[in-house]
Amino acid sequence: MKRNSRLSSVLHVILHMAERASPMTSEELAVHMHTNPVVVRRTMAGLRDAGFVQSEKGYGGGWVIARDLGTLTLRDIYNALGSPEFFALGNRTENPACLVEQSVNHALDSAFHEAETLIIERLGKVSLADLAADFHRRFDAYKKEKISHDL
Repeated sequence: MKRNSRLSSVLHVILHMAERASPMTSEELAVHMHTNPVVVRRTMAGLRDAGFVQSEKGYGGGWVIARDLGTLTLRDIYNALGSPEFFALGNRTENPACLVEQSVNHALDSAFHEAETLIIERLGKVSLADLAADFHRRFDAYKKEKISHDL
């Protein structure tokens, strides 16, 4: 079963955008997302509508971040993407009058709702600035390791 990786992909390109001092075109972002520029434009439109990014047209144009990364959470981006479903699991609904089906569905609904609530709560606690800081820590450690390995 294929997983929905849009949230991960968008977070990935936002961090790339944060590292650039100039706008990034849909074509450049598509390379990072391993997709088509049309998909990038469609995806970024939701972020633009939420006020998280802006697009600049013309020569030297492209996508830029419109908000401070410290003010954006993973939940904000998740919501801007339309709050996609977290779980591929679902309930059987062939016979809604069946009391066994009702019991099973009630238990599963409760578990799914509780898990989703916890995930969404956690997404709200992580800012994009937190992701950027983690990237920089990892990059610095990588550089130190590479330098010591090359010596």
